[in-house]
Amino acid sequence: MDLGLKDRVYVVTGATRGLGNATARELVADGAKVVITGRDEKRVADAAAELGPNAVGVAVDNADAGAPERLIAAAREHFGGFHGVLVSVGGPPPGFVADNTDEQWRAAFESVFLGAVRVARAAAAELTEGGVIGFVLSGSVYEPIPGLTVSNGLRPGLAGFAKSIADELGPRGIRVVGLLPGRIATDRLRELDSLSADPEATRAANESRIPLRRYGTPEEFGRVAAFMLSPAASYVTGVMVSVDGGTRHGF
Repeated sequence: MDLGLKDRVYVVTGATRGLGNATARELVADGAKVVITGRDEKRVADAAAELGPNAVGVAVDNADAGAPERLIAAAREHFGGFHGVLVSVGGPPPGFVADNTDEQWRAAFESVFLGAVRVARAAAAELTEGGVIGFVLSGSVYEPIPGLTVSNGLRPGLAGFAKSIADELGPRGIRVVGLLPGRIATDRLRELDSLSADPEATRAANESRIPLRRYGTPEEFGRVAAFMLSPAASYVTGVMVSVDGGTRHGF
């Protein structure tokens, strides 16, 4: 199936590793060009080099108010266009309600929530018909995840924001989608599992609650994300798409 990605240009934030990187790989493999971001300059440069000539890396922090304009300018400067963005950021620090400090909440809000809003707002001002804005959220949009209190507080709000702007931008032919990864085998998930006394037993217990009985791979997530960002999904907007092996049991 031709997804129509050839020569389309996307900004993918937080794409030096994990889900953002997996999505960037799938986009490039299907002919798209990407501007990827991360906070560490060397890691961004290395990730862009691995993706090849159709990728450019820009070292920015999502919490930086000037980042969105820089990224869109980079897309136009290097590749002559801008067709969409996927906002992916690292998860906030784990912890229960008594564990997380005010500073952790503020930092997470600036990066995870307000940073995403700024990128989406800048993209909305620049995109034309056929453009797309995607958010990597979490299954916590529907059900809180124990031990991830900060994420549980911020992700549902971003889902609400995504739904709101989908209505606003729809008349201009701009789509907005949310992607809700479940347990995907990234460094982040391995880190969370390692916080338990027995990481292997924790993973086995988690897998037993997934209908497919395994963690997903970053590539499996990346393929879904690439499709949702592509012209092949041109009549899909305002939705939250679970990529979780069937973990979410609601309709």
